[in-house]
Amino acid sequence: MSEPSQRLSDPRELFLAYLDWYREVVLSKLDGLAPEELRGSRLPSGWSPLEMVKHLAYMERRWIRWGFCGEPVEDPWGDHEDGRWALAPEDTLESLRAFLLEQGEHTRRAVSSADLVRQAPPGPRFREGAPPPALSWILFHVLQEYARHAGHLDVVRELADGVVGE
Repeated sequence: MSEPSQRLSDPRELFLAYLDWYREVVLSKLDGLAPEELRGSRLPSGWSPLEMVKHLAYMERRWIRWGFCGEPVEDPWGDHEDGRWALAPEDTLESLRAFLLEQGEHTRRAVSSADLVRQAPPGPRFREGAPPPALSWILFHVLQEYARHAGHLDVVRELADGVVGE
């Protein structure tokens, strides 16, 4: 897995390539972790690696599907319970991996034909009265979420078993 090509100059392809890459980076941090490491936490804040993946999938879904595309989304905050990230008993690495990748596929489809300066429609994701953000802003926000949380997972993985990576 390598960073997207330095030859990419089209902003749309650059956003999509980096989002794809960061999804791979995030998922690679979980490969090989023991089940107790996936569901447990080594941090004072208490989040687990699986909670992080669930959060990222829901975060992308909220910003792209619910926000930019204006699609009705059942339980857009389904990664939260009582103010913190939460897992359901049926959440597994495999199910959350599939959910994260599904959100990525939707993002790619939605972005491939949309103008980057197009604003999201007003709706439940964005408060009435405030102008909704443009797609370029949304993509940058989603990308920075992935980058930031990939770094968090780097630390957790190193604490769990000493594995370090890109």
